[in-house]
Amino acid sequence: MFPTKIINDPIYGFIKINNPFILKLIDHPFVQRLKRIKQLGLAEFVYPGAHHTRFHHALGAMHLMDEALNNLKAKGYSISDAEMEAAEIAILLHDIGHGPFSHVLEYTLLNHVHHEEISNLIMEKLNQHFEGRLSLAITMFDDSYPRKFFHQLISSQLDVDRLDYLSRDSFYTGVREGFIGSERLLSMLDLQDENLVMEEKGIYSIENFLMARRLMYWQVYLHKTAIAAETMLIQILRRAKELINQGKPLSCSKALMLFLSKEYTWEEFTADPKLLVAFTDLDDHDVWAAIKTWKDSDDKILSLLCSHFLSRKLFTCKLGSQPLPKSKRTEISEEIKSRLQITDEELSYFVIEGSTSNSAYVQGDNTIKIVDKLGHVVELTEASDLPTIQALSKIVKKYYFCCPKSVYLQGELNA
Repeated sequence: MFPTKIINDPIYGFIKINNPFILKLIDHPFVQRLKRIKQLGLAEFVYPGAHHTRFHHALGAMHLMDEALNNLKAKGYSISDAEMEAAEIAILLHDIGHGPFSHVLEYTLLNHVHHEEISNLIMEKLNQHFEGRLSLAITMFDDSYPRKFFHQLISSQLDVDRLDYLSRDSFYTGVREGFIGSERLLSMLDLQDENLVMEEKGIYSIENFLMARRLMYWQVYLHKTAIAAETMLIQILRRAKELINQGKPLSCSKALMLFLSKEYTWEEFTADPKLLVAFTDLDDHDVWAAIKTWKDSDDKILSLLCSHFLSRKLFTCKLGSQPLPKSKRTEISEEIKSRLQITDEELSYFVIEGSTSNSAYVQGDNTIKIVDKLGHVVELTEASDLPTIQALSKIVKKYYFCCPKSVYLQGELNA
């Protein structure tokens, strides 16, 4: 019998892994790369403790998958050892397609390619390497497996992915409002026609889960300082791309240079195996090393952005329910051009506008289903008389405006 591997996790305590193939997968370079990609991107600019990685999250989600399936087996549902292994592999690898800084640069290095698509591609590559051992896991991941609840545990509005990252991100940021009792939620999972449902008595636990998700989005994921840091990082890489395309020399890793020198389409990415190999070499350290080098660039724009980013002289970010008035935007823009002696085209690196939205619960095809004691299945909002859940279904949209802090504050004083 293969000896059990025990991992000490700060959220769940001891995580036991007794599957030798899963341990072999964990040791693969593609998975080990996740140790060098932070889970929360640039949230450390707001919460200094947010240094956990995608690797931590992958192990935690796999542990919760094991707990969820064991709970369902205890209720009498038939789940084979092969299905157990495949589901755990699928959730272990669900984020393997993330690039540096996770969601922040998802569309900066590749041309509108979702990390889920790259995850699927990497899983196919691993499947070839391991002679088809991941085939079942891939069908669960891409939702082609007939037993739908496996995919719903991987990706839905109440999946083990969300259960882990909410508790984990809450722990490492210190935002306790995001902590959820995953054990209670997992114990109330049930199946109806091979689809995932939640027992009726779990409605209040679901409400707490959705509320935690809403709070974590506004307090952590969409915090205005994190948005400011993210916009600066995107502008740094955008400027680097422009300089490289103009033929100006910039120093960075070979993998990063490959994706900065050209925007690849999904068709090009899938057709050229070298691109996938280069992508799996990329992590946060490539970008940090480049920024440290570029701060001494001869290009004024790139040098200024990098040096300010490294010393945490971040843009200020105005976040509100309405866009900043046009007169205010014009005033700030003119002041920035005057101070930095830059052109209208260069101004776009220092004045960034956009919007972001958050809905803790989205009604539609992928909803949370509740089963009552008589076996009737209804959608969450129909089953609940709680006004909170109805409110959490509303999409909240906010507009942001980012620019150098000193200019914005000067504009406030002159207002």
